Amino acid sequence: MKKSHQIIASHLPSASLASVLNGNRLFAGALVTGALLLTGCQSTSLDHSNAMTAKQTPVAAKTALATALQKQRRQSFSYHSNLEISNEQQFSDINTKIDAQAPVASGYIDEYCEDTHDQAYAALITQAEAQNKDILAADYDAQRTVLKDTYLECTDAYEAWVESKYDSEITVPAFYQQLFDNYDDRATAQDIKKAKLLDAYVLKPLSINAQGIYQPMAGKATMLASVQYQARNHQSSMNQPIYLDLKNGNIYLWADNFAMFNSELLDDKLGTKWRDKWLKLAINDGTLPKGFGSELIKSHFAALDATFDAAPISQFDYVAPNTLASLSPKLPAHQLPAMLASNQVIRRVQSAESYEQFYQNYMRIIYERMSQRYPELVKVSAAYEVGNTDADKFTSKALVQQMLAMIKSDMDSGIETVEEAMAMAEAKEKTAESATLSNAETQELYGFDKRGQLKWQHLRSELPSETADSKNMVIDVLQQYSPVSTKDMAFPNLPNDVQVPNASSSIDVREYGSELMQYYRDSNGTAMGKMMFSVMPMAKEKFGAIE
Repeated sequence: MKKSHQIIASHLPSASLASVLNGNRLFAGALVTGALLLTGCQSTSLDHSNAMTAKQTPVAAKTALATALQKQRRQSFSYHSNLEISNEQQFSDINTKIDAQAPVASGYIDEYCEDTHDQAYAALITQAEAQNKDILAADYDAQRTVLKDTYLECTDAYEAWVESKYDSEITVPAFYQQLFDNYDDRATAQDIKKAKLLDAYVLKPLSINAQGIYQPMAGKATMLASVQYQARNHQSSMNQPIYLDLKNGNIYLWADNFAMFNSELLDDKLGTKWRDKWLKLAINDGTLPKGFGSELIKSHFAALDATFDAAPISQFDYVAPNTLASLSPKLPAHQLPAMLASNQVIRRVQSAESYEQFYQNYMRIIYERMSQRYPELVKVSAAYEVGNTDADKFTSKALVQQMLAMIKSDMDSGIETVEEAMAMAEAKEKTAESATLSNAETQELYGFDKRGQLKWQHLRSELPSETADSKNMVIDVLQQYSPVSTKDMAFPNLPNDVQVPNASSSIDVREYGSELMQYYRDSNGTAMGKMMFSVMPMAKEKFGAIE
């Protein structure tokens, strides 16, 4: 399953929203996220008690978690997220025994016997050279004979294994039967070496973080996203401030990270105009129906509540905080202290099937509610028309229409009710080994203090792998919550007078885009820019051909 974008999305203040972005539906999910910014963060919370239950049963765990997540929708808080990627499963706990998933000599099964023999013979030559002896000396007769016999035994077993697929009466030695049957799940020595290099030179020095505030009643949210790389001889860091004006439906991005690339590739007259400026992206350009954003937010929460309520009780349980350190694979060491300090921890484990079905049901509810409320936004057309030139207009209405068309196309591929789908997912979880914690596709942990306040949540998922499930890369995201402090600056790295974007400190991207296209229409601009604008449908429609 393709989940890397889900992990990135979980940096946002609502981890529930991160759960709905899955697979090749990232585009549709991203449009939902953007549309949610149109009118601010409103909620349709359910009437649950906010008290933590004393009985630590699966039913109590699900009820308490639902209450906490619904309560958080209306609260202001500061947050800090940390994302870590680990591939230690790909090279740790390697055993030399075949039945322990030991690395194999070759990546191709038909070359296994020969490559294994060659490596063993090379090791024997090295041993002889270290003893200043000839490999053909009598001292090594016995070892050479063992290597030869082992090679012949291996080739005979491989030929028998191939023929046994067509003749059930042919038997293969158990040792080799297990080896060849599970060969595709074995890593090679080269794979392990590459995994160790990736871990040492990329993953361990890399740190991805995000921090900010979330104030739904004020219609405001901020994020300071950062990426750091710290190795022995190299240190680098990049930050990206983001300001969300939830009331007016605007997103502001600090322009510094884009100015140099824009100046080099597109706008050769830019100069320093973007210095100490925000880029303003208006999500609603006035083409959407009145109240659309508010209705979409209500539909979002209604879909979350419905899918959460339909989730099997077996997915939820309480976990003793002091057992978190013993989870396998181990949690990142620097994430553990905050998690161990919790009074209570609730865990939710979902299989791949259940996680996929959650997304399908969420999107189905969104589509049904929005299409009933705004039938004019539902495009009665084939899915392939989404990408046509006539639909490629950069208006809010056009983007929403494309989003709804994509959701409808996805829905048509498999029609099931929420209850039927969740029942199927629960049945699969009861019979599949992947439902256990060690093989779970997705694990969510939620930490509470003594007052039942949600203090942190942790998401663990695995990137897809071509080998066995236990050898996947693991992604751990920890998001911590704390009260908003008036003393803390949202963007410590920015000047005081630009902490909150305004008309004088921001560049409207829509207006700037029109000016830039006119600049190219007047035969100006870079070669790269001319090539890009010449193929843009919106540029062609507004200005004709750009030469």
